[in-house]
Amino acid sequence: MNILAIECSTEVLSVAIYANGEVRERVEEGGRRHGDRLLLLMSQVLDDVRLSRLDLDAVAFGRGPGAFTGVRMAVAAAQGIAYGLDIPALPVSSLAALAQEGFDRGAAPPLLALLDARMGEVYAGYFDVDEVGLVFAVEPERLIPPEELELPGDDVWCALGPGYRAYRAGLQARFGYRMDCLERSSFPQASTVVRLAARDLRLGRSVSASQAQPVYLRDKVAQTETERGVQRRGSVQPAPN
Repeated sequence: MNILAIECSTEVLSVAIYANGEVRERVEEGGRRHGDRLLLLMSQVLDDVRLSRLDLDAVAFGRGPGAFTGVRMAVAAAQGIAYGLDIPALPVSSLAALAQEGFDRGAAPPLLALLDARMGEVYAGYFDVDEVGLVFAVEPERLIPPEELELPGDDVWCALGPGYRAYRAGLQARFGYRMDCLERSSFPQASTVVRLAARDLRLGRSVSASQAQPVYLRDKVAQTETERGVQRRGSVQPAPN
C-alpha cells in the first residue's frame, strides 16, 4: 500500500510516503510558512519513490491538536487528495505522532507527550507502546494548565515535546522521580504519522474525505476586546439587563 502523510501542527513541516514497506520523508524546520512549501514537499517525496498521486491508496494527516492554521492546512490538503482520488483518509493524533517520535529516539514508555498550547496551557497525551513498537493512547487527550497535570498510576512517565520544554522546571519540581524526560528535541513528524496510519488502515480505521476533521481541543480560539479588557482589569463586569 502507498500512503502519503502530512504533518504541520507545529513549526516543523513534514511530508512522508509509505511505499514498498519503506518510509521516505521531507522535513522543513524553523518557520510557519507551511502554505508556501507544502505542495512542493508533497511533489518531492513522491518523486523520491517514483510515484504519482494516482498511485496512492490512502492519505494520512496530523489531525491535531496543535497550531490551528497548520492543522487546518493538513486537513484541507488531505481532504482534497482523498476527494480527488476517491481514496480513504487517515486522521492521526499529532500527540501520538510526537509520542512515537520520542519512543523512536529512545524515550521509555509510558510516555507523556506535551505540545505548548500557549495561553498558559499544554496539549497532553498519555501513551504506551504495543508489541510492534507503535504507540497507543491510554488516556483521553486534554488541554490543561501544566500545574493541573496528573500522572496516572504509580509509573515513571517520560515527558517529551515542546510543551515539556516550555514548563520543564515546574513539572520536574512537582513530580520529582515520577517524571523522566527525553533530553533530545522532538516534534510530531509525517514519518511517524504514516506508520501509525498504516496500522490504522490495516485495522479498518480510515474515514471518508468528508469525515476528515481537525481536533483542536480548545473550543474558543480568540477573545473579544471586551474579554481581554476584563482580564486586564482582573474583574468580571456585570451583564447588561
